[in-house]
Amino acid sequence: MRIGILSDTHDQVARTRSAVATLLTAGAEALIHCGDLTTPEVALECVGAPAFLVFGNCDYDVDALRRAIRQAGATCLEWGGLIELGGRRIAVTHGDSRQEVQRLTAEAPDYFFSGHTHVRRDERQGPTRFINPGALYRAQTFTVGLLDLDADVYESLTIPR
Repeated sequence: MRIGILSDTHDQVARTRSAVATLLTAGAEALIHCGDLTTPEVALECVGAPAFLVFGNCDYDVDALRRAIRQAGATCLEWGGLIELGGRRIAVTHGDSRQEVQRLTAEAPDYFFSGHTHVRRDERQGPTRFINPGALYRAQTFTVGLLDLDADVYESLTIPR
């Protein structure tokens, strides 16, 4: 199973649309957004595969975001959650809340997806692989990630400006 991972889209609707299209074309069978959607319009772009979204520190109108996530047919994980895809346990949060990070890492997931820093990360610590796909806003290079769960292979994809 291949998972498309994006984060920190910060109301960049057209860029999010392009990123989702890139991920789906690359074979993503699920989408995970690690927060800082900022506007409901961004949530509405996370379609084309089962999608899971969390809130970030710049997501102020969470009620409007919840409605948009529901309208898109996606799953809202609120501020963080643990899901299972392809037989793997995946923790997802934005990364700005130390309490939420600690809560989820205590579950010893196979993967831990987060954003917040706008900096790509892919490293293993103990049993968990930590992935931050980068950002589609305020980053030198706009990036998203594609993770093949079966092969445990991660690829960073650049999204044009």
